[in-house]
Amino acid sequence: MIYLGPLIIGPILFGFIIGFVLGIAMKNNPKSEINFNVSSFVVILIVAIVIAWQLGSYPYYTDLPIATGFISGVIGIIIGKLIFGR
Repeated sequence: MIYLGPLIIGPILFGFIIGFVLGIAMKNNPKSEINFNVSSFVVILIVAIVIAWQLGSYPYYTDLPIATGFISGVIGIIIGKLIFGR
């Protein structure tokens, strides 16, 4: 676990990596009529922030009052899907 001032990088880094890998693995179904545009990703990010706020930080982490690993995981999924989405 890397300690950088009041911010702990471990959960953020691993959450992003796992989310990024999941975002790359997500495939589009050509038969599906579901399309994700920018507003869909913004809504997903807002909902993820609300969920992370309700989850709170891990009991021994005092960096932020939200679940930083969860937020970075969702951001990783979105970035992986946007960059390498198939």
